[in-house]
Amino acid sequence: MGSHGIVLFAHGARDARWAEPFERLATRLRELRGADAGPVSLAFLELMTPDLPSAVADQVSAGACVVTVVPVFFGQGGHIRRDLPLILDQCRAANPSVEIRCSVAVGEDADVIEAIAGYCLRQASS
Repeated sequence: MGSHGIVLFAHGARDARWAEPFERLATRLRELRGADAGPVSLAFLELMTPDLPSAVADQVSAGACVVTVVPVFFGQGGHIRRDLPLILDQCRAANPSVEIRCSVAVGEDADVIEAIAGYCLRQASS
């Protein structure tokens, strides 16, 4: 039986430093899941590598039978509503034996909003 991979999907930028928080997030997620839970990787829409099809292919090659794509976007803008479904279709067509899931953008989650609100309050009171 294969593993369950997670791909954190972000926009991408020309400046390599832009990806540093996403790399820290991926590292923390790996720590929380443990080594045997399945791969965690990053993928980018543009300007950085790997792209989503490459990241999914790498996870499938590593034995993932389920891959969950987590858009690390604050909202459901055009990239999430328009571009991501097309890319997911490409990934599913290229990997028909793998279940490829996709969550809503992280910024749409109530717990994420609560965490950001708490951060803002701490900043205002320091």
